[in-house]
Amino acid sequence: MTLLNAPEFDEQKENRKRNILVGSGITAALLVVIAVAGFLMGHGWFFMNLPVEHKVSGFLSALQAKDYSKAYGIFYNDADWQQHPQKYKDYPLQRFTEDFTTESNWKAPVSSFHVGCSKRDNSGTAVAATVNGSTNLTLKYQRADGTLSFFPFDLSCGL
Repeated sequence: MTLLNAPEFDEQKENRKRNILVGSGITAALLVVIAVAGFLMGHGWFFMNLPVEHKVSGFLSALQAKDYSKAYGIFYNDADWQQHPQKYKDYPLQRFTEDFTTESNWKAPVSSFHVGCSKRDNSGTAVAATVNGSTNLTLKYQRADGTLSFFPFDLSCGL
């Protein structure tokens, strides 16, 4: 091909190429920002732990409203737990209620809470919350069955 046979300049095609390159760069930069922001804010890469944090928030809201049977259902991921209470005889509702009121570290019913951050591992997600302004509570969400359990370690938020 010689200069005399060169194809005509297609401005529309060149604009489309440029727009695709710019759009790809912006998309890549946005993905990096979202990934790093989620990690730095303590919600997991790409904010993947937010659904679990929302479940823990719903659990603590039920406790705050003193709806212990609803909170118990969220804790065991079984809204119909009252249909088969013998399944949970090792940890009955009465003991559960005591554990989140008088026998808790904060020695009172939940009056306020703040879900802080979460960390993911192979079996689930640990979620840190502050209860009644000063007491730390860490709950573990089990990915296999969707239940919550007490986590024996304090979860530290931040880097």
